[in-house]
Amino acid sequence: MKLEALRTYLLGKKGTTEETPFGPEALVFKVLGKMFALIAWQESPLSMNLKCDPELALSLRERYAAITPGYHMNKKHWNTIRLDDTVPAAEIWSLIDLSYDLVVKGFKKAERQKLENL
Repeated sequence: MKLEALRTYLLGKKGTTEETPFGPEALVFKVLGKMFALIAWQESPLSMNLKCDPELALSLRERYAAITPGYHMNKKHWNTIRLDDTVPAAEIWSLIDLSYDLVVKGFKKAERQKLENL
């Protein structure tokens, strides 16, 4: 999976910004200031951290060797995905959507309304 395809998809989500709060080696994608994705863009292959439902996170880790507990993250709620083409692209896009949706779901009503109005 290519970095530019990921960036385009992530930045296409409503209210998303790209930042580097942890230094230039980690691209952080936030929706209204809350992180939902992190890409270690200098790694080969790329790796990405995504928020996930805890039960699904465990299931994915059992199914794919390339999905592990979130590196430097809450391991219950975050997965790291090594983008080595062993996880189908459709699954990765779906996991990005889920991560975004989980963060938005945690917003207060006013934040959700702000997002809808963008």
